[in-house]
Amino acid sequence: MRDARLLVRLLAEPDRAGEVRDWTSLIALARAESLIGSLAWRLEGLDLPAPVEALLEAARRDGEAARVQALWEAEMARRALAPLGIPVILLKGTAYAAAGLEAGRGRSIGDLDILVPRRGLPDVERALLAAGWEWVKEDSYDDQYYRRWMHELPPLIHRERDRMIDVHHAILPLTARPRPDMAAMVADRAPLADGLFTLSPPDMIVHAAAHLFADGDLAGGLRNLWDIDRLLREFAERDPGFWTALRERANRHGLLATVERAVRLAHHLYATPANWGQLTVADRLYCRRLVARDGWGRAKRPLTRLGFYIRSHWLRMPPLLLARHLWVKARKARR
Repeated sequence: MRDARLLVRLLAEPDRAGEVRDWTSLIALARAESLIGSLAWRLEGLDLPAPVEALLEAARRDGEAARVQALWEAEMARRALAPLGIPVILLKGTAYAAAGLEAGRGRSIGDLDILVPRRGLPDVERALLAAGWEWVKEDSYDDQYYRRWMHELPPLIHRERDRMIDVHHAILPLTARPRPDMAAMVADRAPLADGLFTLSPPDMIVHAAAHLFADGDLAGGLRNLWDIDRLLREFAERDPGFWTALRERANRHGLLATVERAVRLAHHLYATPANWGQLTVADRLYCRRLVARDGWGRAKRPLTRLGFYIRSHWLRMPPLLLARHLWVKARKARR
């Protein structure tokens, strides 16, 4: 195949592994989309060529090591923030792993992402700095940009463990047009056994969908959509009323259209068992972008990528602020 649909097909239907004729391409695509660990778990136990199975077994071991490291980093953050007495909510990959969700199996996990109430940000910042985290961005413009407009503090990295933490107080930038009800998200959080929290199941989907469509040029989009597929399947199986609750919650956060699109795309690409309507013309453009890789895993369709990059910034900022931001970044790049 000339795009990433080969990878999509095997994730959705692992029993078709015997039809694969180009394992080199498949592995390259999986690595490029940070889905090699997820693919390895999906294909576990199948009769595969020995070199392929050896590679996938290594990916499973790497994924388990990454999971343990991510959970340890979450524990370090919990210890640093416990004296504050505020809820610390895990997000994204670490949340999936900590909650034992299917979406966490083999998932690549980079930074530790947490959500705290906005009122607690100054105390959280001081506690993390005292516990060994340091600022990554030293540029004054970037620092003020994060603090004034973004949904998170500037990123921090631990001086000894070399692990980054992103402290969120919202799931979308403050300049974005939708304004999710963050107080409701924090209030309805789900507890974990160790004193940390995750978002509620519907809010977890809302956040995943918002993150998928608001993040740059949809880089990592296939992985994010795979998260959504796994979460939807698991939550719907647990709770027959989940789909209704998801619609109600997405509507409350002003993100119903975003969640509906995520569900349609997941159904189209991963056969997620939820048919929320036919693909629109815009949906098909998203699909075109999501699978934009060649047989070696290299990015292709640069104009499509650029279009989505511009769109994401347009949604995140008013026009005048966007123009000023791009002008400042262009000047810095030239220097």
